Amino acid sequence: MNKKQLNDLERLQLESEQGNFSLKLNWETLRSRNGVLQNDFLHYEGNQLVGFVGLYDFGSKLEMCGMVHPDFRRRGIFTNLVNEALEAGVRREARAIILNAPGPSDSGKEFLKQIPCEFAFSEYQMKWSLTELSHDEDIIIRPSRKTDAETEIQLDIQCFQFLEKEARDYYQRIQYEDTLKTLMIESEGITVGKIRVDHSEGEAWIYGFSIFPEYQGKGVGKKVLKKIVAEQHELGYDIFLEVEAKNARALGLYESCGFRTIQRQDYYEYKLGE
Repeated sequence: MNKKQLNDLERLQLESEQGNFSLKLNWETLRSRNGVLQNDFLHYEGNQLVGFVGLYDFGSKLEMCGMVHPDFRRRGIFTNLVNEALEAGVRREARAIILNAPGPSDSGKEFLKQIPCEFAFSEYQMKWSLTELSHDEDIIIRPSRKTDAETEIQLDIQCFQFLEKEARDYYQRIQYEDTLKTLMIESEGITVGKIRVDHSEGEAWIYGFSIFPEYQGKGVGKKVLKKIVAEQHELGYDIFLEVEAKNARALGLYESCGFRTIQRQDYYEYKLGE
């Protein structure tokens, strides 16, 4: 999208949310699209953008999110955009298509009843509240280097169930996201995981936190989270994270470090072939 379309989209988001919920539009991705594939579907009425659906690819898995202006609902605009996006995903032979709806959005859930899909998981946006954190010198967090490429790819395969091609494609794509920084985690001289931090408008967002399975359950994750939060707090950032969880109990690690849920996004898997 060009600059005008991005500005129009930002305005549409504000008008659609109206303070009731937050749409996950992945702005860092929207601003760094390379234009090779059609990922953004827009509907204008005159000069006004009133509908949008975006596809976000992770190899052969696609996520979808969108909206329509409140004054233009019930006209079939959003249905048409979603159908266009779904058809594009099917043509690209996506392994899975995941549709995103904000947890508090009743209209979003009602719309999804019209589509052959089923609930897959919830993703929680959490904000850190000032909490005393201890430093652990046994954990080293350092910037990723080119020599870490294979480690990053294997972490996405083993921890996020990426296929190998998906993991390699995703690694290449995130190199173009200027505000996103990947950090590698070392314990006792061994690289055991990674964590990604995105800085934007005074906020630090934590993504892609992963520890190799053989090092999980040993307290490494909690030490890493405390250390990265302390560092970002000292730099003056408000700190947020996103975590996928199939139930609220899975949030315990983050809550123990001072994070509290502020938004929930629900994800539904489209039934391909139906």
